[in-house]
Amino acid sequence: MPYNHSKYRPFRTLLLTIAALLLSASCLASEADQTDTPWTLPAIVLKEVPFSVTIANADALQQRTLFVTVNGKAHQGTLEEGTLTFTDLVSDQSPAQLTLSSNGHTLADAEITALPGWFSLIPALMAVTMALLLRNVMVALFVSLITGIWMVYGMTATGLGHAILDACQVYVINALTEREHMEVVVFCFLIGGMVGIISRNGGTMGIAERITRVVKNRSQTQLSTSFLGLAIFFDDYANSLIVGNTMKKISDTMRISREKLAYIVDCTAAPVSAILFVTTWIGFQVGVINDGLSTIGNFDESAYSVFLNSLMYSFYPVLAIVFVLLIASSGKDFGPMLRAEQRAFHTGRVLSPAMDHDSGPAPEEKDLEAKPGVPHRAFNAVIPMCVLIGVTMVSIYMTGLASPDRADDSLREIIGNANSFASMMYGSVAGCIVAFVMTLGQRLLTVHEITDAWFAGAKAVMLVIFVLTLAWALSAVNTELHTSDFLISALGDTLNPNLMPLVIFLLAAFMAFATGSSWGVMGIMMPMVVPLAWAVLVHNDMTGTEHLHIFYSSVSGVLAGAIWGDHCSPLAESTLLSAMASGCDLIDHVRSQMLYCLVVGGVGMLIGTLPAGFGLPWWLCMLVGAVLLWLIVHYFGRRAEDTLPAAQVEVNHGAAESA
Repeated sequence: MPYNHSKYRPFRTLLLTIAALLLSASCLASEADQTDTPWTLPAIVLKEVPFSVTIANADALQQRTLFVTVNGKAHQGTLEEGTLTFTDLVSDQSPAQLTLSSNGHTLADAEITALPGWFSLIPALMAVTMALLLRNVMVALFVSLITGIWMVYGMTATGLGHAILDACQVYVINALTEREHMEVVVFCFLIGGMVGIISRNGGTMGIAERITRVVKNRSQTQLSTSFLGLAIFFDDYANSLIVGNTMKKISDTMRISREKLAYIVDCTAAPVSAILFVTTWIGFQVGVINDGLSTIGNFDESAYSVFLNSLMYSFYPVLAIVFVLLIASSGKDFGPMLRAEQRAFHTGRVLSPAMDHDSGPAPEEKDLEAKPGVPHRAFNAVIPMCVLIGVTMVSIYMTGLASPDRADDSLREIIGNANSFASMMYGSVAGCIVAFVMTLGQRLLTVHEITDAWFAGAKAVMLVIFVLTLAWALSAVNTELHTSDFLISALGDTLNPNLMPLVIFLLAAFMAFATGSSWGVMGIMMPMVVPLAWAVLVHNDMTGTEHLHIFYSSVSGVLAGAIWGDHCSPLAESTLLSAMASGCDLIDHVRSQMLYCLVVGGVGMLIGTLPAGFGLPWWLCMLVGAVLLWLIVHYFGRRAEDTLPAAQVEVNHGAAESA
């Protein structure tokens, strides 16, 4: 049930209680057998954007005919599983006047603030803009959160006071009480704690020393990071945390900027997990596709088949991986990333000057350094990480095998129905236990030192937890402001069959950029896009197999657009985790990565999604897109090593080493 904002407004509560009592008395006087009809109303509505009203536990009312009247226009509801729902209610004026009636008798009245549709974009755009301008995502999120709540409360003077008070008391608490959110929080703490132990016992330093013996230059280091990201394909969260923390010291040794490391980590996480057949993303994607297919008649293709066919048109995720490998193998960069690489290579400063601790390690980083005197044994880090990955993969299989929704015994279906969050929890707990036992068994650290190292690692993820919590709270406000409903309503009447995949891709990208949640965008858009895309094809008599590419491309547009928007947004969970695991400032990560993501997104959109919508073969679009990206890197990219004369480079090297 949505939160009742009037609960914390004593005067309004008193007035509403008196009004409810008077209304009940009048209803009882006019109709003795009348039942209580509590209805759930949205906090606000948007002008010209459809909204709905529900009445729970309405079984006792099924013998009646109930109507909701909005500004004089009556609507009849539908009863399903005890809930009476009134849909497609629209108001063109503010406030919206609502009346619930039955058999000519008024049961309840209400007024709801109706805002212009574009108002719903203000909090999200404010958060992104302030984060980039102030370089402080915490302040940006909190101010935007209060602004959004104030809008939900009607933008009154008293509403502002309630918004400030309820920002933490209501929205932050609600964000943390959602089970999936808390699973992410605990998972981050466990991974951070394990990293703390294997860093303090010399394990990560051992890995760094081993890889340093093999890799001879910066390009090889970047490729090693990319391949490690591709190898840990089963989940994007685990990917970011493991790869970032493992390769941080090695990339520092090779004078690779933290911005570059965070970019590689970020773009080999979600894009890989989204398009491979055996990952924790599959179950969710197939589920939301199936939600949309359930509303389509005369469509006999399974949700999993639609998902597999749509992967061919997932241009952005595939091209993002191709671009990372091109950048890593060539050693070339351009734009803000080139400047970051020049700084790191010529001065040895892998952190940007904007970071508060750029003059030296932060206190938590010092706590995570290897204890003086302990041997640097790589297996002390490799074994716990292998246990984490192995237990997670086995748990994914076992929980998928036990799922009642499993369609058959195929590996894809089993993993698609697995409980990914529980599996990651099992793996991270097992990894922590193995790291603890190995460290204690070799007497590298005492029990007290091991627990201190675990807490130091957990403390290092506190910032990302705070930012994630505020981002979740802001996402809830965007839901109450009907941001996605406005965007879909604004573009719904402009969809052309051949341009439909492109429009859906852009809409999904903007929603992900504004909300910072690719999964949230997929959960909201996919159940609507699937029937919408099919309805457009039916309306234009284009349901034959020769036009199914439009349907599949529209489905993939949601996935690809959501990932693209995620990569460009400072509010995205994957962006936050990649920056945190790589030890990079969040805003530095976003600013340096933005141009690369825009280039890949532009190529994927103009060379892939757009022509594919008109029937160009997907493989040709993918090939041309990859070649174009190679040409961009080849002609516009420059190596950081080649940007200064050799003599000057040697001087800078010597100065940096002596410093």
